[in-house]
Amino acid sequence: MKNLTDSFVYLGHGPSAGSFGFNTDILATNPINLSVVFGVLIFFGKGVLNDLLDNRKQRILNTIRNSDELREGAIQQLENARARLRKVETEADQFRVNGYAEIEREKLNLINSTSRTLKQLENYKNETILFEQQRTINQVRERVFQQALQGAIGTLNSCLSNELHLRTINANISMFGTMKEITD
Repeated sequence: MKNLTDSFVYLGHGPSAGSFGFNTDILATNPINLSVVFGVLIFFGKGVLNDLLDNRKQRILNTIRNSDELREGAIQQLENARARLRKVETEADQFRVNGYAEIEREKLNLINSTSRTLKQLENYKNETILFEQQRTINQVRERVFQQALQGAIGTLNSCLSNELHLRTINANISMFGTMKEITD
């Protein structure tokens, strides 16, 4: 390695006229070297840099296109959702109106049904009262009749003698005979 460094140092100190060598004067060689390096970099790096910039530009454009497509899709989905929301709200309003109307109809039907049932119950009550009144009147009549009959039988038994009893029977038999002749 020492030999290699010595070779470069020797080339740098050699005669400058007519020979090839390195110029170690930094002030004189730097602008030339820099311009050569920049020229080479620009010439060879221009294509690479352009490719990198084109790739970057394409990625940015693709991202923008994708974003626009996603935005359009999101706007379309939003419009679809708004349309569905309007439809659902309309249907809900219709159900609400129909529901209220159905509730009112059911309420009126229930009121009418209850009214009819109450009238029927009132009629049944009145019929039951009349029936019970008739039954009670019949029972009272039957008791009065039984008491009157028992009183009459008691009176007859105490007042009737055998002779009166026979005459009453004969009178009834002759009355039945007369009735039989009339009907025949």
